Amino acid sequence: MSEPAFLPVRKIIHIDMDAFYASVEQRDFPEYRGKPLAVGGSPTGRGVVATASYEARKFGVRSAMSSRKAIQLCPGIIFVRPRFEVYKAVSTHIREIFSRYTDLIEPLSLDEAFLDVTEDKLGIGSALDIAEQIKTAIKTELNLTASAGISVNKFVAKIASDINKPDGLTFIGPSKVEAFINAQPVEKFFGVGKVTADKMKRMQLFTGGDLKKLPENELVRHFGKTGHFFYKIVRGIDNREVQTERETKSLGAEDTFMYDLSTIDEMHKELDKIGVTVFNRLHKKQLKGRTITLKIKYSDFTQITRNHSFGSPVDDLDIILETAKDLLAKVDLEEKSVRLLGISLSNFGELEVRSRRSKDSGQLELFG
Repeated sequence: MSEPAFLPVRKIIHIDMDAFYASVEQRDFPEYRGKPLAVGGSPTGRGVVATASYEARKFGVRSAMSSRKAIQLCPGIIFVRPRFEVYKAVSTHIREIFSRYTDLIEPLSLDEAFLDVTEDKLGIGSALDIAEQIKTAIKTELNLTASAGISVNKFVAKIASDINKPDGLTFIGPSKVEAFINAQPVEKFFGVGKVTADKMKRMQLFTGGDLKKLPENELVRHFGKTGHFFYKIVRGIDNREVQTERETKSLGAEDTFMYDLSTIDEMHKELDKIGVTVFNRLHKKQLKGRTITLKIKYSDFTQITRNHSFGSPVDDLDIILETAKDLLAKVDLEEKSVRLLGISLSNFGELEVRSRRSKDSGQLELFG
């Protein structure tokens, strides 16, 4: 007898703002509307893109891309500095809109959140109607668009919100979940990065339906503990609750490379990309950390970490990158190649600041 996938049936909405930073800039400055725009980076080619407007994305411009590459792809692109205080204020207003319908809100960042509306405050009953009302309120009150995914669990709702962006609205009811997951490419599944996706494709696993054919022990054998998650999720089983309070212990990003890195220049280039991802995640969650950790995995799969702690919390990109590269410089890389690099911040909060002389943060810039 198969395990019931949807018991009890919940009503979960995932709201994701469309090109959030760039859309706020285009809203506030008419001269940017309809034009390819990058928040972050520089017209001189220095720095990297934090967020790109949809007009820029049509040319292939993406977040964490170097300004130089963005200019090559889209010569007419406009670069603007971010205004995080404005983005935070907009995010607060969006959160207030959510709270009109439910108190079960799990913010993932400034621009996206899960809502559990199984029992909504206004007695509307229909999650689809609630999502439509939220989208309308965001448009009317903030002149911005959001995309919404509605389903019986967080996994399906999140994937659904990415369909028909921007200004999308996708409902996947209980009877449609299995077919929906079967049709999803493996890249859509949480925990499937470039390396895992390539491995799956070599195994002729291209979709959720393909993954579903493998027994759980086979998935675990090939993909480790994540195999348990894959086994459940391809069957629509996701019992994670919407968590209204989540304490973040650490925040970071890492990347496994298509080929092993052997030069410092290659490693610095990859650290620049990883650092931007970490920087964006910190600002979205409004966090600062006192400890920066560098993770290195060598080609022989041995792994080390090195860290540095500051007297006061930091969230500055230059400091993050400089510290990661200083930590890398202290590692013996002779006759070794690197398979993975990662940067993370931890030790959050506002503990008493110890007096410490700060370093000049150098020349690496996000915003030119």
